[in-house]
Amino acid sequence: MAKNTICLWYNKDAEDAARFYAATFPDSAVGAVTRAPGDYPEGKQGDVLVVEFTVAGIPCIGLNGGPAIKHSEAFSFQIATEDQEETDRYWNAIVGNGGQESECGWCKDKWGLSWQITPRVLSEALSAGGDQAKRAFDAMMTMRKIDVAAIEAARRG
Repeated sequence: MAKNTICLWYNKDAEDAARFYAATFPDSAVGAVTRAPGDYPEGKQGDVLVVEFTVAGIPCIGLNGGPAIKHSEAFSFQIATEDQEETDRYWNAIVGNGGQESECGWCKDKWGLSWQITPRVLSEALSAGGDQAKRAFDAMMTMRKIDVAAIEAARRG
């Protein structure tokens, strides 16, 4: 286990989520699956309790803690994409698997975890500052999934 690991709380489906992330994002995998050694408030002995996994190189633990704690937009994974094809692939995988669109490149997976699918061209435009940042920002504010061509056009003016 890594020295610093992100712990994500799930109701009862941490293993399903981890397997979806591993199948969707490169440099992702499912590691150890720990089963409860005894009954606990939200489960029984033998139920999956903790799942170790990696998402795009980031070590995580999924804890099946029950329905008391919900994910919020206060935490999200930001996935940098190279082009529209990669942006579409990740966006469609998340939204098409029971997820939900949001705005400005954000979406939620079916477990309620937030994702930012962010083309590098958008990050670069915003970092450049000045008028091109303002134009790219204004364009982004009208989008759900980021449209790379529209961001590039806005950046150019």
